[in-house]
Amino acid sequence: IIIKKFKLNNTSKILDVGCGKAFLLYEIKKILPNIKICGFDISKHGIKHAPKLIREYLFVHRAEKKYPFRNKEFDFALSSGCFHNLKIKDLKFSLKEIQRVSKRSFVMVESFRNNKELFNLQCWALTCQSFFSKDEWIWIFKEFGYDQFYEFIYFS
Repeated sequence: IIIKKFKLNNTSKILDVGCGKAFLLYEIKKILPNIKICGFDISKHGIKHAPKLIREYLFVHRAEKKYPFRNKEFDFALSSGCFHNLKIKDLKFSLKEIQRVSKRSFVMVESFRNNKELFNLQCWALTCQSFFSKDEWIWIFKEFGYDQFYEFIYFS
């Protein structure tokens, strides 16, 4: 779906912020073998245990620190389930950075629509710093100038 929706091809260059073990980058690389990929994560363990085929394109870095890339260096950047781990001041910086380094970006964040989903999120996301409802996330995106694509997941 990502490849089709964001019109990625073998000449695209993509970044995964908070890539973990980079399984998504791995799957994209299998479909588009010539695509240029890059990913970073705070977890040394995640990077060390990423698939060998793509490990050389990954590095350890914090999502809340300046990204070591030029403006609009990537055709597409994504972050899936990473930004909820950031405090709000760091979240503001990271949203600006993901937009700065990419022509288009996509952010998936955990959210809640009711108290049960908030409880489930609190139980599941042990490192979560940003527990926001969908409306709060949308306000944050607008307030911080993030005008790209986003999606929410819920723990019902």
